Amino acid sequence: MAQPQGEELQAILKRQKELRQQYLLDSSERTTSTSRGVHHAAFICRDVEETILFYQNVMGFPLVELIENGDYPGSTHFFFDLGNGNLLGFFDFPGHPHPDYAEAIGGIHHLALSVTSETFAALKARFDEQGIQYIVAEWEPAHSMFVADPNGLRLEISQLRLLDLGFE
Repeated sequence: MAQPQGEELQAILKRQKELRQQYLLDSSERTTSTSRGVHHAAFICRDVEETILFYQNVMGFPLVELIENGDYPGSTHFFFDLGNGNLLGFFDFPGHPHPDYAEAIGGIHHLALSVTSETFAALKARFDEQGIQYIVAEWEPAHSMFVADPNGLRLEISQLRLLDLGFE
């Protein structure tokens, strides 16, 4: 992907600054969100069992529900517990020729998950043991690890919570 440079880049950075100044309120001025949080994020998978094995056995997220999708006969809708009342959901659509993962407008770039330093180290060890490729980004004050699930969905495993970065 061609990245902006020169005058184009400067115009983009100027616009980012303008948007930040216009819309980013000081924490003392912000209202409370009307949402209670993410109930679940749902993605499409290539293979139900392969996805279950990755998330339950490698990532350590318990499978908590597996049902037929009411909108598509024979489709499976299943959920993993991410902790703190958050769920990660998947669908399969047998017979539908979905293309492989790709970045697209309205699509997802990556899903960032917050873990403890101990869990981060354990996941890294599991990835190494199972030959799962990942990239570690060393950022201060902690590291993130990027890995793709069996469906190509990119995951960021972070030792930071948003509160650690000053988000409220």
